[in-house]
Amino acid sequence: MTNPTAAMLVIGDEILSGRTRDSNMHFLAGELTRTGITLREVRIVADLHADIVEAVRALSARHTHLFTSGGIGPTHDDITAEAVAEALGAKISHRADAMALLQAHYDRSGLPFNEARQRMARIPDGAALIDNPVSTAPGFTLHNVHVMAGVPKIFEAMVASVLPKLTGGPPLLSQTLRVDRGEGEIAADFGALAAEFPDLSMGSYPFIQNGAHGTNLVIRGTDPGLLDQAMMRLTRLFG
Repeated sequence: MTNPTAAMLVIGDEILSGRTRDSNMHFLAGELTRTGITLREVRIVADLHADIVEAVRALSARHTHLFTSGGIGPTHDDITAEAVAEALGAKISHRADAMALLQAHYDRSGLPFNEARQRMARIPDGAALIDNPVSTAPGFTLHNVHVMAGVPKIFEAMVASVLPKLTGGPPLLSQTLRVDRGEGEIAADFGALAAEFPDLSMGSYPFIQNGAHGTNLVIRGTDPGLLDQAMMRLTRLFG
């Protein structure tokens, strides 16, 4: 598979402590699959500047795109923008375009555009703003790094803004066969079939239902004809 690749960096102590359950990874994975960009790696880091810098450098170097979520709000622990700027060697300041967007938003809301809220206008030099139709405060794209909010509704809106601008490949397709046998019974034949179709990805996912063991066998690929061939073979083996 030669589709562009992506990584995701989830930032926030609240995720690592178990206080907040992350849903953004699940959403992004589905959207990237439809776009033809292969999500290869997800990392979660705490609100620590050095850890974010290291992760951004490593993941952006390995993949076509890096998507981040979390840490671009108005509080002291929202440090993602500064960390991304350092990781990519960019200066950061209160950008005039972001300041204007936020000023207009708070004027309409009748709320003060105070120093804390102005922190959300800190954008690295050379970055393009990512639209936020939910709460106005923008994300940004710098090189191949797309920096977005952690709040799921805002994250999803930002993803919808970014993805149409990216070049993907053929969408990743999948087919599933349920087999009422445990993995140990089907592993050898399933492994042999996978070796015959190196351009496809095959995985087995066991389950227990009503006390009985079973396995969902999943085949993924971008070539629908090849996928159908492999699925026919799989059905003959275990159907």
